[in-house]
Amino acid sequence: MSGDRKSGGPGGPSDQRAAPESVPAVDSRLIVREEGFRGYVGEFRRKLRSGELGSLPVVVAIAIIWTVFGSLDSTFLSAQNLSDLSQQIVGTGMIAVGIVFVLLLGEIDLSVGSVSGLCAAVFAVLNVLNGMNEWLALLVAIAGGAAVGLIQGFFFAKVGVPAFVVTLAGNLFWNGLMLQVLGSTGTVNIPSESIVSKLYSTIFHSPATAYVAAGVGVGLFLLASLQDARRRQTAHVPSRPVPEIVLRTVVIGAIAFAAAYILNQYQGLPLALLIFLILLVVLDFVLRRTRYGRQIFAVGGNIEGARRAGISVAFVRMSVFTVAGTMAAVGGIFLAGQIQSASQTSGGGNLLMNVIAAAVIGGTSLFGGRGSVWSALLGALVIGSIQSGMNIMGVSNAVQFMITGAVLLAAVVVDSLSRRSQKAAGRA
Repeated sequence: MSGDRKSGGPGGPSDQRAAPESVPAVDSRLIVREEGFRGYVGEFRRKLRSGELGSLPVVVAIAIIWTVFGSLDSTFLSAQNLSDLSQQIVGTGMIAVGIVFVLLLGEIDLSVGSVSGLCAAVFAVLNVLNGMNEWLALLVAIAGGAAVGLIQGFFFAKVGVPAFVVTLAGNLFWNGLMLQVLGSTGTVNIPSESIVSKLYSTIFHSPATAYVAAGVGVGLFLLASLQDARRRQTAHVPSRPVPEIVLRTVVIGAIAFAAAYILNQYQGLPLALLIFLILLVVLDFVLRRTRYGRQIFAVGGNIEGARRAGISVAFVRMSVFTVAGTMAAVGGIFLAGQIQSASQTSGGGNLLMNVIAAAVIGGTSLFGGRGSVWSALLGALVIGSIQSGMNIMGVSNAVQFMITGAVLLAAVVVDSLSRRSQKAAGRA
């Protein structure tokens, strides 16, 4: 009896002998290693059939958007416009990173727009109106965002109030608190020499800075890939072959150095973009390389299974909403630095729609358990490109809203069809 249960079927020992051979046969790394180029083609076809599209749809979308707007007006693909675009997406992208963490749980946070405005107001009032040291005011504002996320996470994880309701109420409450903090003035202008303004406006004009940053990023990617392959080989599980790692590094290197070249054609590497990319690398490491990151995916993929595996679901939920609040605060600070003020409209307008759309369009699933922090960059780039192109073409805001909404719907449709395909293939 015990032997049958261990083998998972009535065959007992014979099933046990077959299992080790069947498990690695479905691993894409082993298929590619054994079949070479034909393995890559076959694996790509299998992923398409099973709905594992990854970042492919959004990359294709960016290529199409840039091609269309570039053909309509050459200004769109100019170094100046692309450099400006790389700065403009930072604030939205930062907040979208927090949304990615929440979406990985299969939940939503509707308060991030108000939280971003509140934290910008807190910094402006403390530093500009009350004379607090700007670094201390900055830390207080970011800590405030983390505290807001923790409070909302507590009501969701411990009290059991649905995240939709908690954050919808939070959206109203934190917006009201922002108005209270700003007081009768309604607007607080942030000086251009303030640290917040400099975080957004500072640009490294030396061409070497952009190329060194690109080189360091590519080098770190290569080292991380080789270390991962070595670790998997030590554990006797399939790993990526060295030629594939080299090819991936070459492709990423080409993109990185092309971006550095374009930025240098205008003014150079913006500090805001550099900080954004560093945060993405750090948070990507947290999600993919740490136990905590694996717990987030586990809770988002199968909450009951995660609970039975001994994962503290309440802790994961509270911490994820804390991350979302923190990133909302950071994004709000950059948005305030962009316009050099905090006002009653901070965090309002279509900001909430854009950050959620950025996370979803970038490839993070609304159903939880699948996504990446790089989705925030790709999605923000899609939305920013659409808005930039339509502004150049003189398209009205009404049409921009409709097109952005249509793109969001298309992304959700792709996500739903992908999930259905994965279920049909037995991979969801």
